[in-house]
Amino acid sequence: MEYFFSKEHEWVKISGTTATVGISDHAAHELGDITFVELPQVGKTVKQFDTLAAIESVKAASDIYAPVSGKVIAVNETLENAPEVVNESAEESGWICVLEISDPAEVKNLMNRASYDEYLATL
Repeated sequence: MEYFFSKEHEWVKISGTTATVGISDHAAHELGDITFVELPQVGKTVKQFDTLAAIESVKAASDIYAPVSGKVIAVNETLENAPEVVNESAEESGWICVLEISDPAEVKNLMNRASYDEYLATL
């Protein structure tokens, strides 16, 4: 499974017709200590780059955008009581939700790991 990244620092891991979504290690580090994750509602439908969820830290609050269009079919309920999991494991255990992908071709609008690393170097 390959990870893809958005310029807003979301990651998506595609497996068949589903996409697991979270924020990158870079974003988690930039936010600092995460205090709250507002998970999307299961059943919510989003378009690529629409607001999907929200995250708050001691430094800032920010939106999490959908890296691909789809319908939310699962959320990471662990984050409701333990938002710090995003800091500890942003690209693994700290996933936000799973989407049922509506347009797999949208992945072309995202970066692979190497391109994302190059993008981070320009910030």
